[in-house]
Amino acid sequence: MRAAVFDEYGSPAVLRIAELPDPVPGPGEVLVRVRAAGVQPFDVAVRRGTMPWVRAKFPQQSGQEYAGVVEAVGEGVDGLAPGDAVLGSTMLNATAELLTVPAANVVAKPDSLDFATAAGLVAAAQTASGALLELGVSADDVLLVHAGAGSVGTVAIQLARLAGATVIGTASESNHGHLRRLGAVAVPYGEELIAAVTATGLKPTVSLDAAGGAAIAQSIALGVAPERVGTIVDDRAAAEHGAAVVRAGRSPERLAGVIALAAAGSVVMPVRVYPFEAIGEAHAAVESRHGRGKVVLTISD
Repeated sequence: MRAAVFDEYGSPAVLRIAELPDPVPGPGEVLVRVRAAGVQPFDVAVRRGTMPWVRAKFPQQSGQEYAGVVEAVGEGVDGLAPGDAVLGSTMLNATAELLTVPAANVVAKPDSLDFATAAGLVAAAQTASGALLELGVSADDVLLVHAGAGSVGTVAIQLARLAGATVIGTASESNHGHLRRLGAVAVPYGEELIAAVTATGLKPTVSLDAAGGAAIAQSIALGVAPERVGTIVDDRAAAEHGAAVVRAGRSPERLAGVIALAAAGSVVMPVRVYPFEAIGEAHAAVESRHGRGKVVLTISD
């Protein structure tokens, strides 16, 4: 099979597509032919060597999110069969033509959801739903989402709106239309943020930081209690200001819930699709921290 690997830490230029042995599903596992794979900041950090608790074993594969079709099932697997369309999370092997994953972690892909969108929702759905759960976001809240146009922000805005909350999202001017379509009040990020939020007449009661930098301090300056400020990206600032790090972890159950909403049209995810051979460009796009929605690689037809 073909798989994306890198042989040293570095820029997107270190990525290459290599021929590796086909994996074989063990007991309780399924073999999936990957149709699409998401690219996320975690993948970038691992490739750069800046994820201290994940050390590469060269040649190192990449990728955490996949959508594809079951090719074979291992011993003891019930409820899944070759030909089933599935999606889910994995660890450093999604950007490949084939992968093996525990059957218990697999989520069925609805027919109404294409493979690229399904792959693009995997991490964002679990991260956003878990963060809102930990922050206790309800219909009584005004939620401030920093980096609202990114994949996590996009899902968080929609889930919060479905829960009845009022949402303010930060983004560049070019993405304000996207935020409004999701149901959020759009404001700029950076030095203008506090004045822009104040000008809306809304008073945030809870905040989700997917941007880092000054986001936590700005949320607190706007009157959000530190314990109701959650970050998925800035542990240092969270410790400094008494905010929460909201990483609820992976959950096939939460993922399935968001996928059902997406299949019904209640949650959308814009995807920027790159061919497998352009994996370096895809990583560079994620590393730039610009653009809306999710970067996804098409692995196979």
